[in-house]
Amino acid sequence: MVGIYLARGMLIGILAGLLAFGVATLIGEPPVERAIAFEAAQATGGHGHHDAAATPDTVEAGHSHHHHDAQAADEEEELFSRGTQGGWGLLTGLLVYGAAVGGLFALTYAYAQGRMGTLGPRDLAAVLALLGFLAVVLVPAFKYPANPPAVGNPDTIQQRTALFFILLILSVTAMAAAVVTARRLAARWGTWNAGFAGGALFLAVMIVAGYALPEVNEVPETFPAQLLWRFRIASWGIHAALWAALGLGFGWLCERAQSRDLQALRRGDRPALF
Repeated sequence: MVGIYLARGMLIGILAGLLAFGVATLIGEPPVERAIAFEAAQATGGHGHHDAAATPDTVEAGHSHHHHDAQAADEEEELFSRGTQGGWGLLTGLLVYGAAVGGLFALTYAYAQGRMGTLGPRDLAAVLALLGFLAVVLVPAFKYPANPPAVGNPDTIQQRTALFFILLILSVTAMAAAVVTARRLAARWGTWNAGFAGGALFLAVMIVAGYALPEVNEVPETFPAQLLWRFRIASWGIHAALWAALGLGFGWLCERAQSRDLQALRRGDRPALF
């Protein structure tokens, strides 16, 4: 049965990745394009009003005034064009990411089934998706939020990546501990009180972790704040779309197949994928 859940999770994850690609194209690509234009304008040594309104035209104008820099930049050819990166590259990445997250989500669902009260398939999947979004995406992003292409320091990128994954592991572990704590306290304290206790435990652990881990500030002073936050909000929106689609879609698929799965198991047959 776990294998069936895994296949369903990966399938729904791929569909969720497709939805996330649509969201990324609509709200994610515009800030990325403007950030790249800003970065290119800064690289040419331009000293104008480089703000969120920077466009490829302004970048080209900068090239005309800095021929030497332009010639050096031309020598560094991109392996993939920007169109490929924002098209097939982004789509492939999100589909693979969606399949991976969907598979892990399905394994978590299989373990949690019957261990989180009397939640039905849809309710359980929705709760797990919400907790997963909080632990994997939202909480780590408060400390180390996503940055656009124009923001980054080669000297600190490895440190920032390592710190992010440390915080991510702490967040997922703290969320698991919070759920286990709430489950054990539910019989004595009631569902709501136990839930608040688990949430308080998670919050306390993450506050301590947030203060303990060092800051890594890579944002240049000249980078437009409005563009930076548009990119970060778009990043959260892409993840939110993926996790929402994963939770709702997986729950719907499992509920739809629940009675048929039980009948197949009673007969000793393998449950169907759909």
